Amino acid sequence: MNIDFVYNTDFKLDNEAETSSWIAAFCQTENTSVDSLVFAFFSDEDLKALNIKHLSHDYYTDVISFDESKNNALNGNIAISVERVADNASKYSVSFEEELRRVMIHGVLHFMGYNDSNENEITTIRKKEDYALSMFHVKQ
Repeated sequence: MNIDFVYNTDFKLDNEAETSSWIAAFCQTENTSVDSLVFAFFSDEDLKALNIKHLSHDYYTDVISFDESKNNALNGNIAISVERVADNASKYSVSFEEELRRVMIHGVLHFMGYNDSNENEITTIRKKEDYALSMFHVKQ
């Protein structure tokens, strides 16, 4: 298992080991394992540029997942806009840390095959996010 964190902004996660353990534990509940994940943190403008380049989407977003998973071994890169996470945390009246964990696990869930392109899929992925978030403070 390899989970890396890359910082392209001034932001730095202060609990990398705890976050990695949480992600790995959640993956086990979904009968998947982490092979190699990279979480890369960007500014709004840099993530928008990636969105345009790779997905032809000309708008800001909080997370983009680049999935290279095979079978039940998760592999890929998850790009996150720190600014978008902060804005969404304020908008939804949650802490920055909670919103960041939600966005991180959202990217992981996409690697597991969960989508959010219609109401049913959104309901399902939100339930999975909520369950994963509930696991964060449980001793791994």
